[in-house]
Amino acid sequence: MLCTRLCELLSIEYPIIQGGLAYLARAELCAAVSEAGGLGQITAATLGSPEELREEIRKVRALTRKPFGVNFAMGYRSLEPYIDAALEEGVRIVTITGGNPEPYMKYIDARVPGVMKIILVAGVRAAQKAEALGADAVIAVGYDGGGHLGRDDVGTMALIPRIVDSVKIPVAASGGIVDGRGLMAALALGADGIEMGTRFVAVQECPAHEAYKQLLLETRENETVIMERSIGRPARVLRTGGALRVLEAEARGATLEELLPLISGKVNARAALEGDMEEGFVYAGQGVGLIHDIPTVAELFARILAEARAIGERLRGLGV
Repeated sequence: MLCTRLCELLSIEYPIIQGGLAYLARAELCAAVSEAGGLGQITAATLGSPEELREEIRKVRALTRKPFGVNFAMGYRSLEPYIDAALEEGVRIVTITGGNPEPYMKYIDARVPGVMKIILVAGVRAAQKAEALGADAVIAVGYDGGGHLGRDDVGTMALIPRIVDSVKIPVAASGGIVDGRGLMAALALGADGIEMGTRFVAVQECPAHEAYKQLLLETRENETVIMERSIGRPARVLRTGGALRVLEAEARGATLEELLPLISGKVNARAALEGDMEEGFVYAGQGVGLIHDIPTVAELFARILAEARAIGERLRGLGV
């Protein structure tokens, strides 16, 4: 059931990808998602060193024998040493997010041909470029999503069919998707599966601080905010003290140099890992309004699949 091109490409049971989740996508979460039938991921760029990435990869392999990937987010640091570590450990699925993927795609291909490369995009041109460069699939994130977004403010419902129509490779939909309804909607729009970020923060296996998870449960879909617009890299976050300071600084015309101390990874980690919501900031998409509990990954997958099946039965009952 629900076997799509994405499942066939990645050798997974269900077309569900766990997002990169800076500081949070560690071995336990990654392995739990893969073991449940999706594609779990480790995030590389926010780990302390390539050796720490090697350790995380080995931990995942001790927890599951199923496929998993490593996410490389541009903008944090030089990624080549981390890519080398992942390839040497036998990782054969990578996702690249946060900028122009071409240099890293070429770097990977020159070292280990045949590694599956999935690129995060937020528009048609970026999707077409990724395909032309040899991407095996793209993740298309709409304006509804959490974290860094595209600059065009196009929602997921409008973006996904545009990108599906523009490329031949599989497309995973992302942005505001947290349940089986979102999965089936993405498939109806022509996508081959989904990526979820915010929903995988609010699970028991995620190392996010309990204050972060609790704030996800309390926040409605219209209560997120977007910061960093003034520097051309909009990011959807929860309304924390740290986020409001960024917005205030942007409103008074702060320069990039003035903003950098407020938007650094350390400030994000302070809230995401330590629970300091007054000083830090955390990412979340508009799907947050549909998150009401903190299940295990296995429980979440069972629920999503049950919802998807119920929708399928309803549609068949309507003669679709």
